[in-house]
Amino acid sequence: MAFTDEIKRRRTFGIISHPDAGKTTLTEKLLLFGGAISEAGAVKNNKVKKGATSDFMEIERQRGISVATSVLAFNYKDRKINILDTPGHKDFAEDTFRTLTAVDSVIVVIDVAKGVEPQTEKLVEVCRMRKIPIIVFINKLDREGKDAFDLLDEVEQKLGLTTTPLSFPIGMGYDFQGIYNIWAKKINLFAGDKKQKVTTGVEFTDINVPELDEMIGNKAAEKLREELEMVEGVYPPFDQDEYLNGDLQPVFFGSALNNFGVKELLDCFIEIAPTPQPKKAEERLVDSKEQNMTGFVFKIHANMDPKHRDRLAFVKIVSGTFQRNVPYLHVRNGKKMKFSSPNAFFAEKKEIVDESYPGDIVGLHDTGNFKIGDTLTEGEIINFKGIPSFSPEHFRYVNNADPLKAKQLYKGLDQLMDEGVAQLFTLELNGRKVIGTVGALQYEVIQYRLEHEYGAKCTYENLPMHKVCWVEPTDNKEEFAEFKRVKQRYLAKDKQGQLVFLADSAFTIQMTQDKYPSVKLHFTSEYK
Repeated sequence: MAFTDEIKRRRTFGIISHPDAGKTTLTEKLLLFGGAISEAGAVKNNKVKKGATSDFMEIERQRGISVATSVLAFNYKDRKINILDTPGHKDFAEDTFRTLTAVDSVIVVIDVAKGVEPQTEKLVEVCRMRKIPIIVFINKLDREGKDAFDLLDEVEQKLGLTTTPLSFPIGMGYDFQGIYNIWAKKINLFAGDKKQKVTTGVEFTDINVPELDEMIGNKAAEKLREELEMVEGVYPPFDQDEYLNGDLQPVFFGSALNNFGVKELLDCFIEIAPTPQPKKAEERLVDSKEQNMTGFVFKIHANMDPKHRDRLAFVKIVSGTFQRNVPYLHVRNGKKMKFSSPNAFFAEKKEIVDESYPGDIVGLHDTGNFKIGDTLTEGEIINFKGIPSFSPEHFRYVNNADPLKAKQLYKGLDQLMDEGVAQLFTLELNGRKVIGTVGALQYEVIQYRLEHEYGAKCTYENLPMHKVCWVEPTDNKEEFAEFKRVKQRYLAKDKQGQLVFLADSAFTIQMTQDKYPSVKLHFTSEYK
């Protein structure tokens, strides 16, 4: 198959939503339709029967939430589909923002009863800033929820989207009978008992035929005809170019848990969703059809397999063909590296691949060479940008709870921080370690993983700080020395060795800037 055909076959997208809207369940069902898994394990009230395929960390299974972004691929109707399932929980938002740099489009999952929730608003805002094409999936129709038109209004107002329904529900909750697929002009009736099976739809070129009344009853048929007339009158017709430009968002209804409406979503998705897109680097725009390989690391995961201390760097291929055992330039280190066992992810299996194309995600075994944001090329100096590190909002001292395991603790902290789970600061005054995170739940995850993956125990002590500021050195040596002398108790180094100032309030930051005008303080550090 030609190189350009391989690119046209690929669809790489992320699934985003507020926690509990059914994101992981939808991911599973997409794999089920793709034939990648034979049975789906739904995440039900934190007691997981089979364990969802995309939740591979123990703590996720216990809590029933996703904390790491997982990568899953499958083939469907001759298309290669790469899914990035992201954490919905706000404490892990940074991981999700980074993942959005690696997708070409997204599916937003919304709970029919709860409607648009705060976390969804934040993530959609990021997608709109980057003009990422969005499809909306309204989930859990087998439960009582808001009226379909009210939901569409809410999506338009709260998320600032322009929607056009491509499927529409027949009833809801107790009365839910199925959906009318506007895109394919078909009716799919809901058989509530067949949760793990897939039912076939009935085609209707004309919804005014009496057979419809026989199938769903006169009242429901009349209501459906009225509603579809309203849909046609109120919403713009679907236009693929507008969708690809991020100006129009198609909406599907369904129930992922009951396999309902998922196939309609998938069939339409592979037709309309974008193929791998060009990506902006600091030097130039890199087109996916270029022959030379480029790619960037958007995630690092330590201990994918606790039996082996392995770290995987997830690389999104932007252009060219990535080949096994071919040396590529690691731009930041200036070194050539080759990889003998690059992994691709097919549902629950990792496989070694010989070739990967634009849009694919490759897992590279890493002994500590990679950081988030690193670029690989065939020799050209390119830096893909837009992977920020934010100032943390929670701070705690880390104490070693087992003096005999100090080495394991520091190694564990070192590796987990490379993953971007949190940030580590070392105080200048006494060398104490401080962990800063965006959300409080991360402390639990760190503690859990240190113990189970590295055999090290730690305890925390609260540190009442407001923010971390990265300090830009100044030419005014006297003022800088004075700043360092007065503030020495609050100065630390981050993992890259950059000087940071720990401020206990916004007032302190303001006072410090007034007192030492030549010392500049920053709230984000672009990963260097």
